[in-house]
Amino acid sequence: MIRLLLPLAALVLLAVLPALVSEYGLGLLIGAATYVTLASAWALFSGQTHYVSLATVAFYGTGAYAVAVLNEALPYPAVLLCAALAGAAMALAVGLSTLRLSGVYFVIFSFGLAELVRQLITWYEVNVTGTLGRYIFLDVTARGIYWQMLALGAATIALSAWIGRGRLGMALRVIGDDEEVAAHSGINLARSKLAAFVLSAVILTLAGAITSPRYVYVEPSIVFNPTVSFLTVIMALLGGANRLWGPALGAVPLFLAFEWLSAHFPDTYPVLLGLLFIGVVFLVPQGILPAAEKLLRRRAEA
Repeated sequence: MIRLLLPLAALVLLAVLPALVSEYGLGLLIGAATYVTLASAWALFSGQTHYVSLATVAFYGTGAYAVAVLNEALPYPAVLLCAALAGAAMALAVGLSTLRLSGVYFVIFSFGLAELVRQLITWYEVNVTGTLGRYIFLDVTARGIYWQMLALGAATIALSAWIGRGRLGMALRVIGDDEEVAAHSGINLARSKLAAFVLSAVILTLAGAITSPRYVYVEPSIVFNPTVSFLTVIMALLGGANRLWGPALGAVPLFLAFEWLSAHFPDTYPVLLGLLFIGVVFLVPQGILPAAEKLLRRRAEA
């Protein structure tokens, strides 16, 4: 009961925070909730299988652009549904063709996917529609965006917990440990990886769709910024990608640090971000939560 009541109490507290903060504070809340969602969704697939994906922004940008294209033609709930379906379709196509890759080959492909999608949308807009950007006219307030993102983040963590307790979660963990052992154990590798990849992609796409009204004006170079992918990976790894609350633990402080660095060091913050990534990999390769658990076990044994 405590494990259930504490997250619910925290969720209620987070839901009422917009009434207590300024507009700037609300912007920080939206950013933090967005990256908690992105990092948790990324970890749902990559944290267990150890398939490091840099395609986060491919789905995030697709969701944002779907809203930009459809916001004047369909009701808002229908726009979100179409964005989710677009993300699922893209994930199915990509997953069926690439999830047989592993290691650095999958990393390279996933990084190239975001650039491929950006270039395709740019080509279509310039050569077919004759434009390179769209406006989003939606009556969605900043508080509405925050509450939607908070709900999506909570649903993502709940889904991760549910999957982790089931057969799919067990299959993903075995795949992450050793794919050959998983195959000899009777686990359907392709189906397990594809299911987790599609679920993760749908959440990433919805995150982009929900935050898109904040942009007002959308073009490929804005919503397909590779920084989103790199930040998401660093956040998940920092907290512990194979722990339920690890991505959230890494996302909040790192997002606040990113905001501070970009505000005070606008010309050099990418370098500082790269150094931070190197530090995370060398100092806490398994993440903060696993390191803390190991330390507590040592103290208990002593």
